[in-house]
Amino acid sequence: MNHTPESYHPLPLRLPAGLWQELQEHCRRSGESVHHVITSALAEHLDLEHHTLYQVSTSGALVQGVYQGCVRVGDIRRHGDLGLGTFDGLDGEGMMLDGVCWQARGDGSVRVAPDESLAPFWAATHFRADQRHRLTDVRDWADLMDRIDAFRPTANLFVAMRLHGRFTWIRARTACRSAPGTDLATATSHQVEFEWEELDGTLMGFWTPAYARTINVPGYHLHLLSDDHRHGGHVLDLRAAELDLELQLDTQLQLALPETESFLRADLTRDPAAVLSQGLGGKA
Repeated sequence: MNHTPESYHPLPLRLPAGLWQELQEHCRRSGESVHHVITSALAEHLDLEHHTLYQVSTSGALVQGVYQGCVRVGDIRRHGDLGLGTFDGLDGEGMMLDGVCWQARGDGSVRVAPDESLAPFWAATHFRADQRHRLTDVRDWADLMDRIDAFRPTANLFVAMRLHGRFTWIRARTACRSAPGTDLATATSHQVEFEWEELDGTLMGFWTPAYARTINVPGYHLHLLSDDHRHGGHVLDLRAAELDLELQLDTQLQLALPETESFLRADLTRDPAAVLSQGLGGKA
């Protein structure tokens, strides 16, 4: 989309005092700008949010230990029905599927995340598949990535994806709550890992271009939610006899940057790719 100055138009608008106060409070709480909220609301009303990736904060901030929740789950769900992220204090893994947000915690439990829960990092999209494929005899994580690579038409767009099927074996991890300011490598050094066999479930997540590595996790980033909603987490490795793959190209990015003190003071000039790869189990 062309974002030259000529592509913007002034909007004369008079809001009732109560709505204006609610808008200001929402922006204070979420870190979003008034421009972003109004644009997003219009796009949603006009059904223009498909192929748009909505993201809270950045991967660079996550690496620096900026885990303070800044956007409510209820607000994130307005911007998508599929996605992933984490929660305040790095308290587990987040999975959004069919508009419901789930939280996989360090003790192995999975629950529906309350709308008032806060997230420091999240990515979501209104998912409508552009491509559908059947994958058979998936040997491991690397094999799965190679298979999906063959369907991506470009290395320069974000790709949202959903995979469903029975996993003959799958290994996932769940981050545990960490103290504010703990860097990602340290925080994930005590992550909890789980393995399951013959598990029916869905993988959801994104492929991010290398040039956007300071914004999102470069490469593939997938989370698991089992069909019985008892298991979930960040995927590390897997095997599957058959998987149904759906892909969506995301051509627009909406980035909500927090105004928390920890974000404003963080040094975001460093390249986070190496730490992300280590912190995410080498599967970034």
